[in-house]
Amino acid sequence: MSSAEPTEQTGPRGRTPARPQAARPAGPGPLPGLARSAHRLAAGETTSTALVSDALARIEATQSSLNAFRHLRAEAALAEAADADRRLAAGERLPLLGVPVAVKDDTDVAGLPTHFGCGGELPAAVGDSEAVRRLRAAGAVVVGKTNSCELGQWPFTEGPAFGVTRNPWNTDHTPGGSSGGSAAAVAAGLVPAALGSDGAGSVRIPAAWTHLVGIKPQRGRVSVHPYSDAFQGLTVNGPLARTVGDAALLLDAVAGAHPEDRHRPPAVRAVRAARRDPGRLRIALAWRPPLTLSGAAPDPEVRRAVTALAEALARLGHHVEEARPRYGLIGLAFVPRATAGIAEFAARHPDPSLLDPRTRSALRTGTRLGGRVVRAARAREVRQHRRIGHLFDGRGFDVLLTPTTAAPPPRIGAFDRLGAWRTDVAMAAACPYAWPWNVLGWPGVNVPAGFTRSGLPVGAQLLGPSRSEERLIALAAQLEDDRRWFDHRPPVR
Repeated sequence: MSSAEPTEQTGPRGRTPARPQAARPAGPGPLPGLARSAHRLAAGETTSTALVSDALARIEATQSSLNAFRHLRAEAALAEAADADRRLAAGERLPLLGVPVAVKDDTDVAGLPTHFGCGGELPAAVGDSEAVRRLRAAGAVVVGKTNSCELGQWPFTEGPAFGVTRNPWNTDHTPGGSSGGSAAAVAAGLVPAALGSDGAGSVRIPAAWTHLVGIKPQRGRVSVHPYSDAFQGLTVNGPLARTVGDAALLLDAVAGAHPEDRHRPPAVRAVRAARRDPGRLRIALAWRPPLTLSGAAPDPEVRRAVTALAEALARLGHHVEEARPRYGLIGLAFVPRATAGIAEFAARHPDPSLLDPRTRSALRTGTRLGGRVVRAARAREVRQHRRIGHLFDGRGFDVLLTPTTAAPPPRIGAFDRLGAWRTDVAMAAACPYAWPWNVLGWPGVNVPAGFTRSGLPVGAQLLGPSRSEERLIALAAQLEDDRRWFDHRPPVR
């Protein structure tokens, strides 16, 4: 495989993609990708001020239709862009110097409140999170914070505190959650890439439902500081982008530990991995999800799309074989950790009465299951690593392929007026595949798998054992080179 950078103009490995057919409205069009933006800035073909201004204009123009952002930093971002232009003119070069990006509203950005989907008045953060600090160190300009559902609990991004975030492919449908604002912003070309977080699929699910690449890294790969162990070790930060190369570039920029972090895996080189041939791999294809209360099975259109992707992998020379991971009763470890995490975050809210009744129900459950039960759930992780890891170190598979979700993106409001239990059942039916890898702490990558007959995106997961990001990224890049999913954009809003 060649070392050409995936770009909007040339496509991966230097091939020219077809031009998008949708008519462009007056004003700025979708922004170029992350790598392309960085290249144009370094080459003097554009300015950070122009890119940031275009991003802000696109965000404002689509806020009434997509509602991707909770907070904008317009004045501060333009000042930072002007400073980046001065630094570029002086010859300074950094991986993302002057490039606009967005972060999810569970992430501290100095001077802005971290609402995390909640209502009420919250104080502004006094400092940046470690991930934002690293973005700034790489030269990026954070233009704003994207919408998340309340405390990141659900695979939709809707709530009374901020309204409804909509899918750029079809605004009657959700972009997913809980990183739905980041996914909608990237898919619509409002920013070249964005940071999300994933505690039960919250990067991979919205990536699947908006036709993006979403990387859930190894636990600890990207710091969650000021938290040392977010949601009892379930939650990690990860990138959303239109191409593997862009997602890898963002991952390299934000990866690394804070001195107080509990988990500190050795470094990876994601961009280098995206340019590397993955070799011939043994890939297990699994259709049966872990045990859920819903008895979920993939929608026929999801199964059709993932089957086509599996056939593409076989055509590329990989051995693909159906298999069944030994998940065991992994849900018994997930529920205490997830609800205890919600309880910990909810307890920090200055007015818990403003929280969704379903959040308050999870808070009560998490409080009951905290302490000894959570410790026992976490202690089971080593045995879960051995049991599920047997697929890799015992049966000799390199990668596990599953649907990312069992269903296409639901319609806006599909979860309205559901109580806590019915929401959990509906969520488990739509999204039964992603959360086990959060319990394990292992990496996964969503790749676009195609579209339903009505034009809604669906995705597939490439999952690996501990610290296997480079292999997964290399495989995703090979698939991208073959499938050319970056050729497809949603209608311009």
